[in-house]
Amino acid sequence: MYAYSEFDRQFVHQRAAQFRDQLRRHFNGELPEDDFRPLRLQNGWYVQRHAPMLRVAVPYGEISSPQLRQLAVIAREFDQGWGHFTTRQNLQFNWIPLSRAADVMDRLAEVNMHGIQTSGNCIRNITTDALAGIAADESVDPRPYCELMRQWSTLHPEFAFLPRKFKIAVTGAVEDRAAIAWHDVGLTVLRNASGEVGFRVQVGGGMGRTPLIGPVIREFLPWAQILCYLEAIVRVYNRFGRRDNLYKARIKILVKAEGQKYFDAVEAEFARILRDDIGGALQLIPQAELDRVSAGFARPAGVVAEAEPAPADEVSLPYTRWLARNVHAHQVSGYRAVTLSLKRAGLPPGDITADQMDTAAALAERFSHGELRVSHDQNLVLPWVRAAELPLLFEAARAAGFATPNIGLITDMISCPGGDLCALANARSIPVAAAITERFADLDEVHDIGDIDLHISGCINSCGHHHSGHIGILGVDKDGKEWYQVSLGGSDGSSLSGAPAAGRVIGPSFAADEVPDVVEAVIDTYRAQRLAQERFIDTVRRIGIPPFKTAADAQRHLTATH
Repeated sequence: MYAYSEFDRQFVHQRAAQFRDQLRRHFNGELPEDDFRPLRLQNGWYVQRHAPMLRVAVPYGEISSPQLRQLAVIAREFDQGWGHFTTRQNLQFNWIPLSRAADVMDRLAEVNMHGIQTSGNCIRNITTDALAGIAADESVDPRPYCELMRQWSTLHPEFAFLPRKFKIAVTGAVEDRAAIAWHDVGLTVLRNASGEVGFRVQVGGGMGRTPLIGPVIREFLPWAQILCYLEAIVRVYNRFGRRDNLYKARIKILVKAEGQKYFDAVEAEFARILRDDIGGALQLIPQAELDRVSAGFARPAGVVAEAEPAPADEVSLPYTRWLARNVHAHQVSGYRAVTLSLKRAGLPPGDITADQMDTAAALAERFSHGELRVSHDQNLVLPWVRAAELPLLFEAARAAGFATPNIGLITDMISCPGGDLCALANARSIPVAAAITERFADLDEVHDIGDIDLHISGCINSCGHHHSGHIGILGVDKDGKEWYQVSLGGSDGSSLSGAPAAGRVIGPSFAADEVPDVVEAVIDTYRAQRLAQERFIDTVRRIGIPPFKTAADAQRHLTATH
């Protein structure tokens, strides 16, 4: 995995020292809240419902065992003993007093971590496929390009105060495991018919109040020009994006409103950068620079192709299910990637305790050369596991509670923290997630149901990506009470889900205690209507929303009469 340079390390420590001085001046009354707020935001510090929240950057989802152990130390010493992994591959702490914030930033800097640009109206943490660099279906490793984008975007002086936050996701695989179409900019790095590397560029995707799929602005852009093209995209947005209305400030609104006019403006700005702008011309990526960065993503020493182990004569059902759900194909013969599930009863989706961080770090050291990945689905991945050691890893992961064989199933849900922690939320997500997990606790039933993406958001900001769920649940406020809309048929763009699409709401909202019954009614309808081997999302598309809406409404009336 990529190692920060001496410049990077000095930069992170200097940034931590700068924030300590800003915090001191703020507490001394020398830096008013209105002036301090954008400074703390660009270092990852929010003020949430009950306490400050720190969002720690995990660039393109890669994290080392020492870094994860340091997060465990911070969780114990400064928070309440746990953290929360998000859909954007970051980790959040929710209970750190602001008075101790500078000490935490110093602890992060010790292991080359920080919260820079994890919040605020700037270019956020670049995300990618959790299997980047190891996926069997990958044509180009996106991580070196992600790192170049990280370096380009960090504290970019022109883009420090954009109309709104700006998110970039990248993939280099056939299977989209990064939900790129739902981002402000979605990039697919690929090879054309001549074998040349370039990018397919989408712009203007996003969720929230107006869910939109990012349209393609360039089918193929030569890789060396990607920073110049991003410069043009963001510069036009910065110039013409709405600043008078918070709800219309995202780039998706500009792209939707202007269409081809926006595309033409980007192309004109891009041509000007290439022709006239010295700063832009210098952003053409030299081959030597790409080679230098790519060297940081070389395979760990000792990872060499080896013969595949012979299948075992007898294996248990739990192990068989774990192999099918949690173990993934690899580019290197004799190796696998393995998902450590963070989804089980009693644990909110994406949450991880300090002890679990330490255990996951130990598993990575023993089985994966000290490297882990954070997935878009709020799990952890070990990327360098020898196939011959899968039985040993299974036993160790099961003993630690990481071996739930539910990846891609209904209990492997995505969820934001919701109203229990977030000041923006209209409703709580965690109790609803817990109730659904309890309702579908039978693994035999869960495996019979098959592939389902269930996503929960506590408000319209869509941090739980409810729009893209096969089943989406959105918390809404009705006269000061918590209610939930249910939608069906969404897709993040993966092959299992089909083309990216927003789900359709199936009717009026439901009370919290009705949601598990409604989900069960929807699932029962699917099981009654499905064809042989037909997945949930395919049944929804084949028979349409009405049968599911009828089942949900019937469940509502049944609940009301009791």
